[in-house]
Amino acid sequence: MSHSQRIIDNDIEAINAAYHVADFALEERNLRDQERILPTDVIRRLVNKGLTAIRIPKEYGGAEVSNRTLSQVIRILAKADANIGQIPQNQFGILNTILLIGSEEQKVFVFNEILAGKFLANGGPERNTKDTQTIQTTLTRANERYILNGEKFYSTGSAFADWLAIKAQHPDGYIALILVDRTTKGIDIVDDWDGFGQRTTSSGTVRLNNVEIDPFLIFDERLLAETTHFRGAYSQLIQVAIDVGIAEAAFQDLITYVKKARPIADANVAEATQEPYLIQEVGRLDVLLEASILLLEEASDVLDRLEKTKTLKDIEAAEASIAVAEAKIYAHRAALTISEKLIELSGSRSSLAKHNLDQHWRNARVHTLHDPVRWKYHALGNYYLNRKLPASHAWI
Repeated sequence: MSHSQRIIDNDIEAINAAYHVADFALEERNLRDQERILPTDVIRRLVNKGLTAIRIPKEYGGAEVSNRTLSQVIRILAKADANIGQIPQNQFGILNTILLIGSEEQKVFVFNEILAGKFLANGGPERNTKDTQTIQTTLTRANERYILNGEKFYSTGSAFADWLAIKAQHPDGYIALILVDRTTKGIDIVDDWDGFGQRTTSSGTVRLNNVEIDPFLIFDERLLAETTHFRGAYSQLIQVAIDVGIAEAAFQDLITYVKKARPIADANVAEATQEPYLIQEVGRLDVLLEASILLLEEASDVLDRLEKTKTLKDIEAAEASIAVAEAKIYAHRAALTISEKLIELSGSRSSLAKHNLDQHWRNARVHTLHDPVRWKYHALGNYYLNRKLPASHAWI
């Protein structure tokens, strides 16, 4: 990544920068998707515009934009290219975790790196473990040297990274979050992500072979249990914004391509746009999309309100998770339904590969596999029926 970054000062500048990057991302989106070309130039522009630093607190030199603005920025990017919306998601989440558990010296160092134009990606979960929280990567200590060994997958954005955030088993028996310079000897980044959607997120393998790390950049995740926070809701809010952006892109293409479709003969109309059942379907999809946008904005506002709370209570953290879970359910439905209806309502010609309209459904289907909504419904029911607070982790 280029390390020449402008500093965004406020919410309006952040939104304007997002539109600039989105316009650039849209230009070769279809080519990148079809040929699996990584969006290196787009991510460089995203970083150089200052968008990756917009949530850094003002006291550390950042704009500290609102959660409402962050969700809008992600929506704008994801509407242009869902891959671009997803790639910085982990950086925002990791910086939020460091804000919660980092020492003052660690926070100053990491935030200054980001403000200087460095890009941070995650080392990702691991394959072949019993669940996504199980970590087999190990950190060992020998003669005051700390060594990482392991293999990660789903390492979104790793090809663009200056820093990698790796979770590992600490020799003292806890899970540590470790930042490591991606140029360190023993790190191998492999762009082997071959999912049918979100093809250009660089979500492949990171191999760690006797990688020596700086002990200053070890973060103790046990500290997360010592404070009340809504880290999960914050992370999930960005996932919701990505899905809403996909839904918006699909709806925009639907309006364009339906106008080119031929009407069914039984309708006895000259244009497909005059078919009564088709008109009804478009109206129904519009309501679904608008509802998902409103729920996203409402959830963002809940987080903004709670961030002003000096001493957060468990019930307030739960409120954040519940608001975001409700938004996630609608965003999930909007992204999948509208992207599928786009093909149905636009007719047979819309299925031609040259139009690449299937990318919206492919992206929606793959991205919505994050944090399945069946567990969101369960969390909502348990909360309202039994006053059971959601678990405190990054998935709710």
